[in-house]
Amino acid sequence: MSSDDGVDRTAGPSPVAEPEGAPAGDHLPGERAFFGHPRGLMTLFTTEMWERFSYYGMRAILLYYLTDTVLNGGLGFDEVTGEAFVAIYGTSVYLLSVVGGWMADRVIGARRSVLYGGVIITAGHVALSVPGIGFSMTGIALVALGTGLLKPNVSSMVGELYARDDDRRDSAFSIFYMGINIGSLAAPFLVGAAEEWGGYHAGFSVAAFGMAFALVFFVVGRKYLGAAGAAVPNPIRPEEKPALVRLGLLVLGGIAVTMLIAVWIEGGWDIDAFIDGTSYLALAVPIVMFVVMFRSDRVDAVERARLRAYIPLFVAAMFFWMIFEQAATTLATFAKDRTDLDVLGFQISPAFFQSANPLFIVALAPVFAWIWQRTHDRPPTAYKFVLGLAIAASSFLFLSAASAVVGDDKAPAWVLITVYLIQTIGELCLSPVGLAATTLLAPKAFRAQAMAIWFLASAAGQAITAQTIKATEGVSDTAYFGGIGAVAMLVALGLLALAPWVTRTIAHANEMAGRSGD
Repeated sequence: MSSDDGVDRTAGPSPVAEPEGAPAGDHLPGERAFFGHPRGLMTLFTTEMWERFSYYGMRAILLYYLTDTVLNGGLGFDEVTGEAFVAIYGTSVYLLSVVGGWMADRVIGARRSVLYGGVIITAGHVALSVPGIGFSMTGIALVALGTGLLKPNVSSMVGELYARDDDRRDSAFSIFYMGINIGSLAAPFLVGAAEEWGGYHAGFSVAAFGMAFALVFFVVGRKYLGAAGAAVPNPIRPEEKPALVRLGLLVLGGIAVTMLIAVWIEGGWDIDAFIDGTSYLALAVPIVMFVVMFRSDRVDAVERARLRAYIPLFVAAMFFWMIFEQAATTLATFAKDRTDLDVLGFQISPAFFQSANPLFIVALAPVFAWIWQRTHDRPPTAYKFVLGLAIAASSFLFLSAASAVVGDDKAPAWVLITVYLIQTIGELCLSPVGLAATTLLAPKAFRAQAMAIWFLASAAGQAITAQTIKATEGVSDTAYFGGIGAVAMLVALGLLALAPWVTRTIAHANEMAGRSGD
């Protein structure tokens, strides 16, 4: 599955999984009813499994629905607009995840964030199951909003089920993320089959049932969660409210200005203006966050050194997700239009290809966990980022070459499956260290926002995808995938040149911190 969950799949829980100061008495350390773990893990496992089922099921057919003719039950978008819209939908989910994390930390707590998010997602899928562009756009917006509330908070609740020294934590996260992969593996098959049988809205209905199951499991199983996610970790204090109101107005003003710029460029408000405006936001927000961190008087010299070392890693991650998240856009189009769907005499749905990544994750994650253990987590972080990005770039270079070879004919199914296999290997090189590097290199004053920074790399990457798709309209698949693969490979080579500096800077900052007792 996509690494949009912002977690290390091979090395256990992320450093942000457990809130600081969580009292051990709030955990359920002695309970072993679910494979030796608390029943609360079963609640979160099933909730996340069905939520991911609904999300990836809906995403598997979303582009086809947007771009199919109205006569066939689609919305009739042109291919370029449809692909750019799906990319910007992914961007919106990640941007809203930042808001969802903040709401849980400061206002409503993780448990209510998950509950409210689940209700909103369910309403969104129900709206998508009703014919009509109004229902469809409302449904897409609700799914993005609900996912933003739910997504960053389920994982953190897993960590809260265990005391800090509980040796079951690593295996708990392994079980939990297996649920994610089960949901994302099964969804394209079942939703795709429903779409083939009864049309797009039947497929969206299956996704709606999946989210309804997630919601039922969460509500029924909340009693097993103990205190996990119940408290608001850092509630807003009365004296903070005026400053937060000013900040909120500033943010809303920035969004409005950005959208007005997009309207001015496009010559009016339409879907292209929305795509452009959201793209500008996704690219501007991380820049603003980095500037704020560098200029903050709460960030010392050691932390600024770490932050400088992190910027090349962030850029590499941005380009990685730009490639990886095209599974729902350009690769989905390639599956439908450029791939021979007759496999062993059976006509398969193009949506089925989106099960390839979670299948390879399930198969290969234990292998990579063994590799990193045997090599004692070598090579250093920067070189793992180089590997991940270079391998992802190779997947598009391979697809470009395959497209050139088949010409006007359709590529065999194994070509696209190979692309997903290559990308999964790249993901397992980059994703397991990405969040860990983010949390370790982020300044202390901004440590709680580390997950947001990681999400923003994916948001910005998909924004670049949306703009690239629009700018390359009419370009052949060979040129498109080859061009992106070449640019990403150049970025990987640039990071390779910078990797010794990044490694030295991190090591020097750690030495300075050690001398100062930080």
